[in-house]
Amino acid sequence: MAEEEGSATEVVALRHKFQDLISELKRSSESTLDASNSFCQDFCQVLMHHGCQWRADEDPLPLLEMYTVAIMCCAEASPFLSPECEHITDVLEKLSWSCLNLLLSFSEQIPGALWEEFQSSVKMAHGILQAHGNSQLHNLLTLAEEIGVWSNATLCSLLSSDIINVQKGEMYSTVYNFLI
Repeated sequence: MAEEEGSATEVVALRHKFQDLISELKRSSESTLDASNSFCQDFCQVLMHHGCQWRADEDPLPLLEMYTVAIMCCAEASPFLSPECEHITDVLEKLSWSCLNLLLSFSEQIPGALWEEFQSSVKMAHGILQAHGNSQLHNLLTLAEEIGVWSNATLCSLLSSDIINVQKGEMYSTVYNFLI
């Protein structure tokens, strides 16, 4: 119970730090590009600091909460980020792939409320980011449209080396950049 409270406290602290970063971005007197670059650098530092507090092999749920909060932060910041900022694309891509890798490491079903929060956050963030020219969450969106991480039959077949419909397998390998 104390561990869950600690995790919840850390998630709240993370939300506050991200809100501070977004506020700094909004009121920055730097050029939009410089402010965007600073935001990306600070965002990564905050994410690394918080991410190092948990071990995915022991309890991956706090990391999923952290990624969910981070994804929403990027979406909220996107209207204020320069389209010329190359770092935001890299940050979103790495965030998306890190989250995807974490999700694929889950051997058990993710608790319903957490999965639903993740799903709604990814769907909302993807829409906002896509409106600003970023499609890096597409892979996460594909997974978030499922009822669980391991509910997609094609993905499970690919990973278990079962015989699959070739067309579906090629589609999945394209979406997830897997080599079959």
